[in-house]
Amino acid sequence: MMKRAWHILGAVGAMAVLAACGEKPQTGAGVQHGAPLYQGTGSQFMAPGWKAGDASSWQQELKARMQHGQNEYNRVR
Repeated sequence: MMKRAWHILGAVGAMAVLAACGEKPQTGAGVQHGAPLYQGTGSQFMAPGWKAGDASSWQQELKARMQHGQNEYNRVR
């Protein structure tokens, strides 16, 4: 009985080790590097008030996001 448990444990361990060999490399093939970020993506999901292609509008939107939405010091109070 104990010998069978060791065989099962060994088989499970071998499967766990071999499962790690099947991971595919992450190359970032979908990332586009050609256009500046403030040009936009052409998607309809944009923040209200932001104009695609306007660099100063992009900077203002980032500042507002940092102050209101993603700044933990402001959110905790």
